[in-house]
Amino acid sequence: MNPNIPSIDQLKELGLPAPVSYAPQTWGWWVLLGLLGIAVVLVSARKVWQWRRDRYRREGLVRLAELQRRSDDLSALRELPELLKRVALSIPSPTWNTNPVGAGLLAKGPLHSTLMSTDPAPSRASPLPQGVGALSGEEWQAFLQLHSPKPLPADFSQQLAQLAYAPDATLLALSDEHRQHLFATCKRWVEHHHVAA
Repeated sequence: MNPNIPSIDQLKELGLPAPVSYAPQTWGWWVLLGLLGIAVVLVSARKVWQWRRDRYRREGLVRLAELQRRSDDLSALRELPELLKRVALSIPSPTWNTNPVGAGLLAKGPLHSTLMSTDPAPSRASPLPQGVGALSGEEWQAFLQLHSPKPLPADFSQQLAQLAYAPDATLLALSDEHRQHLFATCKRWVEHHHVAA
């Protein structure tokens, strides 16, 4: 036997290098990490703001679902136009609830000349209603269409007025298909109407 053969007892473990730090080693990575953190905070804040802003929309959809379950009830049909008006009044856009109607809404409509009139002494009994709450007829239709991502029926505001003011016999004569179409159109508008950012 060879006496120079090393024994297993003489083996020693190799020294391991120092562990690599996960912290960024240069200032550029720290800047990028900071920008990423700021972006996450801003996106999160925007999402929370949008969620809070759309509270009226969620409440409107809940109420609309309740009304749709009772679509055979005349009171549910009569409340549908009121619900849409309340949702429209809740849209977080200061211009719709404070400025005269038509300033941007009916720029090409019949009231455009009245709005753009340079008459220094406008009449006290102005034909223009103030705010969304007073809209009706063509102005209400134009408002609904302006905020809708998809085209609405041309007589949608008239259908809503019929639900609000027609005699009970007229509402009872509406087919179930027509009622469901009205509810579907209202739901689509409440879900997807545009809101100024």
